[in-house]
Amino acid sequence: MKNSLKEIVTGFGSLVTGMKITLGQFFKPSVTVQYPHESLKMATRFRGHIELVRDPETGKPKCFACKLCERACPSDCITVDGAKLDGAKKKSVTEYMLDFTKCSLCGSCVEACRDGAIRFSREYNLASTSKEQFIMDLFKRLEVESQEAERLQATVNSQAPVPEANTAPPSTASAPPLSAVPAQPAALDSQPTAAAK
Repeated sequence: MKNSLKEIVTGFGSLVTGMKITLGQFFKPSVTVQYPHESLKMATRFRGHIELVRDPETGKPKCFACKLCERACPSDCITVDGAKLDGAKKKSVTEYMLDFTKCSLCGSCVEACRDGAIRFSREYNLASTSKEQFIMDLFKRLEVESQEAERLQATVNSQAPVPEANTAPPSTASAPPLSAVPAQPAALDSQPTAAAK
């Protein structure tokens, strides 16, 4: 009998504790994000799939197909291919395949890359019904992004107003001579001017 009463009291106490937490949360403001119209700010250390880094000087990928990332990947989801172009000192990447269905986002590839040629992307909204969409050629993707950026820049440049070459500098002939400018009244001057002396 005592055990039954003890269980009832313990159960009632846990019920009151649970209801207290529920009521406390009930009156707090809502934190629902109306996705896709709103989105949360991504954390600075968010890890999306890897992407190639563009060299700001040449506009081409920094990667020269050393294959360190390919060897460091424990999931065997990276395939890199490259070729030495005419006049180049190093190889250039020609294909960089990522099978994101196998990737565990461990970061071994990013750590292994000594030249900073790959990094984690900020892309998080990945959804598809096809497995093939997650097998990406990151080199082609970077080339497409470069072409789109160039096209956008060309559009902006074409819409910018072009200054006319034959515009004459503003003429100073219309300005009145100094003698025509009326002098200020003497009551407003705190000190006598040179003309008054």
